[in-house]
Amino acid sequence: MSKSTVYFTSSLTPDAVVSLYRRLGINLPGRVAVKVHSGEEGNQNYLHPSFLKPMVDAVSGTVVECNTAYGGARNTTEKHRELLKTHGWSEIFPVDLLDAQGPDAVLPVKNGKVLSENYVGKNLLTYDSLLVLSHFKGHPMGGYGGALKQLSIGCASSDGKVWIHSGGTWKTQDGLWSHTCEQDTFLAAMADAASSVTDLFAGKAAYVNMVCNLSVDCDCCAVAEDPCMRDIGILASTDPVALDRACMDLIENADDPGREHFLERVNSRHGQRTIDFADALGVGTKAYQLVKVD
Repeated sequence: MSKSTVYFTSSLTPDAVVSLYRRLGINLPGRVAVKVHSGEEGNQNYLHPSFLKPMVDAVSGTVVECNTAYGGARNTTEKHRELLKTHGWSEIFPVDLLDAQGPDAVLPVKNGKVLSENYVGKNLLTYDSLLVLSHFKGHPMGGYGGALKQLSIGCASSDGKVWIHSGGTWKTQDGLWSHTCEQDTFLAAMADAASSVTDLFAGKAAYVNMVCNLSVDCDCCAVAEDPCMRDIGILASTDPVALDRACMDLIENADDPGREHFLERVNSRHGQRTIDFADALGVGTKAYQLVKVD
């Protein structure tokens, strides 16, 4: 089996993001959707727009986001747009809230383990290529959040998020928490959803993970733990499975006093099984070659 290439630098600067992306040798065509995490109100760990501005500018991209499916400052279009302004995204970028208006776009899931279709903001279909910029960190439900989570939960509409969390049995925010499915079913559903998005942008997508601000909590948490590990760096690939696997390997092999705390969050939620499910589905491969860049 051939290995995917993952580039890595320990430098954590805006210019380093662009430099590592350039290493991929991919020219994203047409309208470029740049998927970011806008950060929940009150969260202290999310990547700020100023850090990602050189990268977004380099591809002349449009920042895209979707509404959430739980209480907070991002679960309606009106509130989310206000927060995008408050956090500075819409102040310096063109921003497209993909599911601001329905109906959702329905993407087929080929050979899914749990899902046969995935629901995304309809505006996603207006883009020619995709750049996923992820803050790699922990997550209360998925164990960790990286490129695969951005492709699945991140690109899903509000109803689509419920669809994934429920294992394809429920589609409205009302009743979300009473319809969540068994944990491994949820993780497999995330991999299924991610596959529909990678199929949509096959050959026209790139992924960059920033492994920093390593909290066990996601940027979706209004009250999040402070980082428990030292920053590691930036990784980039055209393969989201290899990319997330390489990030987890760097954390597992880190000589850091906070490593066990971080891994407890990941492993208690079976988080790395999402990578396994995505590998089995052909979203990418866990086999990779890490190329270090000074």
